[in-house]
Amino acid sequence: MSNCPPLPAVEVPCRAATGLVLATEVRAAEDVPPFANSAVDGYAVVAASLAGASADEPVLLPVVGEVAAGASTDRVLRTGEAIRIMTGAPVPAGADAIVMVEDTERLDGGATVLVRRAVSAGDAVRGVGDDVRAGALLYAAGTLVTPAVAGVLASVNASPVTCVPRPRVAVLSTGDELIDDGSPLQPGQIRESNRTMLLGLVADAGCDAVDLGIVRDDEALLEDVLRSAADSCDAIVTSGGVSMGDYDVVKAVLSRIARMRWMQIAIKPAKPFAFGMLATLDGTREVPVFGLPGNPVSSLVSYELLARPALRQMAGHPAVTVDRPTVEAVADAGLPRRADGKTHFMRVFASFAADGRVHVASVGAQGSHQLAATSLANAIAEVPDGYGVAPGGSVRTILLSVG
Repeated sequence: MSNCPPLPAVEVPCRAATGLVLATEVRAAEDVPPFANSAVDGYAVVAASLAGASADEPVLLPVVGEVAAGASTDRVLRTGEAIRIMTGAPVPAGADAIVMVEDTERLDGGATVLVRRAVSAGDAVRGVGDDVRAGALLYAAGTLVTPAVAGVLASVNASPVTCVPRPRVAVLSTGDELIDDGSPLQPGQIRESNRTMLLGLVADAGCDAVDLGIVRDDEALLEDVLRSAADSCDAIVTSGGVSMGDYDVVKAVLSRIARMRWMQIAIKPAKPFAFGMLATLDGTREVPVFGLPGNPVSSLVSYELLARPALRQMAGHPAVTVDRPTVEAVADAGLPRRADGKTHFMRVFASFAADGRVHVASVGAQGSHQLAATSLANAIAEVPDGYGVAPGGSVRTILLSVG
């Protein structure tokens, strides 16, 4: 994580900021709304004009004008008069309340209005700065720009805004055995899947995923691809060739051109993992490289636990949101396992139950190669070393999606 700080901030139009993280605080430069306006279609009045008005004893007022949204009127309203007004239109001078059109009846072709309800001063009037006051702190640095946040930024003319850009993350697969062209499998060939999965996971984390395709088992070719990726991207994700006993072109090349650490982690799946820094050709910066294991489920779990938080941090997310949300869930059918000195991360399906808690159940096959079952999981249960979680027991669970 210390090698993956947030990227340098950039200025972007507020309409392009959705999905990015604010790098600086935003204060309102303007009041919202900038003028008092009507919250409903109806009639602007002086509230005292309708004292005692009711369905049984309506009050008749002359209509002395009309104002639509985007327009205004110079007419100063007096007690005993009404001005027809539309939602969002400026409240005329002299008026202090709006009566809803549903509580009125137009008479004489609109020249008069019959009002069947009394109002109080301020009714249906949106005051100046009722939503946002000029100078107020709207958002702190580290705030994710959602569509609603972008709308607020636009409403106060906060454009451009200073944000952390989306990291460009290169994703590649290596191996002569891999194909992705839909052709019939030849002896020894398998269809590429990890790259396809990782491209989606990287995009889901809020990054720009850059597909580098399948790189054949050629050290010179792989070195060229990796060095080019370091120059054009902010991070690199590979899968396969990180086990301790492997001799693989990925390990051979990265060991030579990057500062790498090859690890064995006490978790299942995803024990092998590699991380390092690869310098750009001009030597001005280093790019993080995440070496994930080759088995597809191991690759997914390794990405979720180790790569995703770092990429989220690079995108500017604060420490409290770089990780997926976790809950203490109820293991409905139990989650049995064998003791082996490792923490097991079991793929489960999570759902909310009538007791208000999250309940989980295994999706079935838990092999590191069995991606089909894992693909249905929406959570990962963290099962400590031992013999598992008994039915009805509590288990710490990482929510991959909430729904």
